Amino acid sequence: MTTPVLETRHVSRDYTVGGGMFGSRRIIHAVKDASLKVEKGKTLAIVGESGSGKSTLARILTLIDAPTSGELFVEGEQIDIRRHGVSKQLRRKVQMVFQNPYGSLNPRQKIGDVLAEPLAINTDMPGSERADRAMTMLRKVGLGPEHFNRYPHMFSGGQRQRIAIARALMLNPSLLVLDEPVSALDLSVQAQILNLLADLQDEFQLTYVFISHDLSVVRYIADEVMVMYLGDVVEQGTRDAVFADPQHAYTRSLFAATPRADVDSIKARLARREASVTA
Repeated sequence: MTTPVLETRHVSRDYTVGGGMFGSRRIIHAVKDASLKVEKGKTLAIVGESGSGKSTLARILTLIDAPTSGELFVEGEQIDIRRHGVSKQLRRKVQMVFQNPYGSLNPRQKIGDVLAEPLAINTDMPGSERADRAMTMLRKVGLGPEHFNRYPHMFSGGQRQRIAIARALMLNPSLLVLDEPVSALDLSVQAQILNLLADLQDEFQLTYVFISHDLSVVRYIADEVMVMYLGDVVEQGTRDAVFADPQHAYTRSLFAATPRADVDSIKARLARREASVTA
């Protein structure tokens, strides 16, 4: 039996709020008893609306926050960042792609330097090798040498997300956590980024955790689906099982509220929109 790239056992995260001069302190249970496994080369989609706890869970999985309780394992190694922090070796294993690529890119850095920076911080690789790897990764995400010395503001939203994905891959991570990576993009660009992620996963045998508020957008990319509501995991299973027969009322409401967003449906909606404009 193979060891999962990522596993959590009964992970919870609580926050204490209030406690001012006139208020009483109270505890918010942002994530409650979340258990999951993701095998190498597979994609787990974590779905839910704002406030469901999915982004809090993402911060735990990417070693930004420690869980209040429960256990976290990366490639079979138990991780406790409260006691041991995050080593450079562990940081190389887990990387994150955020929703807003422009906000996560330094506007004063050229793209070549943006990509090379993780290598400069986490490895002893010489500068020439860092630059070569950055150039190679630009090509992998569909950009070219002419983009190497440009600044982030010179790119479109879709191109910036390609750059953010390239930066996340510079350290050859085992796990990539993608927090709403396509929700800020136009429909046609969403399809391109989803295709890119699928191609990169096949080439590098990447393991993804894909965070989304839109249940249907994961139809194209997910192997397993976890649905969260107010911190609870209300449904969990294979993509085919969840889409064919959702068991929880909240999951069914998400299906009813969101249009299909797989690549074929995106193309169909674009065609209908163009037809209505020319009619």
